[in-house]
Amino acid sequence: MAQMRNKQVILRDYVSGFPKETDMSIVESTLTLKLPEGSNEVLLKNLYLSCDPFMRMLMTKVESVEGFPSYVPGSVSYALSLLESQSLTGFGVAKVLESGHTDYKKGDLVWGLTKWEEYSLVPSTQMLFKIEHKDVPLSYYTGILGMPGMTAYAGFFELGSPKKGEKVFISAASGAVGQLVGQFAKLTGCYVVGSAGSKEKVDLLKNKLGFDEAFNYKEEPDLDAALKRYFPEGIDIYFENVGGKTLDAVLLNMRVHGRIPVCGMVSQYNLTQPEGVTNLTNLIYKRIRMQGFNVFDFFHLYPKFLEFLLPHIKEGKVVYVEDIAEDLENGPAALVGLFSGHNFGKQVLLVARE
Repeated sequence: MAQMRNKQVILRDYVSGFPKETDMSIVESTLTLKLPEGSNEVLLKNLYLSCDPFMRMLMTKVESVEGFPSYVPGSVSYALSLLESQSLTGFGVAKVLESGHTDYKKGDLVWGLTKWEEYSLVPSTQMLFKIEHKDVPLSYYTGILGMPGMTAYAGFFELGSPKKGEKVFISAASGAVGQLVGQFAKLTGCYVVGSAGSKEKVDLLKNKLGFDEAFNYKEEPDLDAALKRYFPEGIDIYFENVGGKTLDAVLLNMRVHGRIPVCGMVSQYNLTQPEGVTNLTNLIYKRIRMQGFNVFDFFHLYPKFLEFLLPHIKEGKVVYVEDIAEDLENGPAALVGLFSGHNFGKQVLLVARE
């Protein structure tokens, strides 16, 4: 059987502060694409990989996310084997090359947890979903039909409990999750405002994604005043993606019995000393429900999610913006670009064509 190259992205060392491309290395191994004897694992050819902010937390020794242990730094000089792979772990779309488990067969397309490499050997117990609907771009399963889509759906509908006519604010609104939350809110009949970090992203929110209003937070010296301008009667639902000063200002502008689904706090991930939040007493005065969540708790809703979303995609009622980088070599740049706002929409890495 032919020997194949397997290019991989590994972490050089644990990261402090903002990650850099040089914190990661590209290494190569040579392997035979065959399952070990008696294995019930699944051999995958990775097609698309998802660049997600939570991956930054896995680059530190002490941090971890439920379901993800921290990354293990590898040796640049060591050509890793498939079984010993220390590649970054994340979500992706892949094609099954060989399977030792009856749930998967050769040629199946799947999305779920994989590694940042060209070929991966994953346990059959690892979270993988067969892709049954192939009349949409495969890359969508890294975003709108994958983990970010489920995150937006669960956070907004299950935790946000929206009602028609309510006022919704979304930070990092042009990102993988935020752009969907805004569109879900509009489908529900809500008034929706988003914040983003550039004029181009603000235009995207208003002109393509259907937000009622949007603003560039970098141009607002007083976030409290900005929110009062867009929400004179207050905010019913704040979908939290950034934390820090934005959260502090939002707490002053929430309405009584408001809800804050906490999806992420990307402004804090690279700080050695996280910013404090000073307005938490508003949780008491206004009886606000603020709840963090992990999308892993909601994957049992995936069939219901597809039933809801696929018709909207096909009818053009929900759109999705992707920023696709090509080749595993460009993976480190695409990943660290998330933390400087370099991406325009959902950042995806194309590894190989089907």
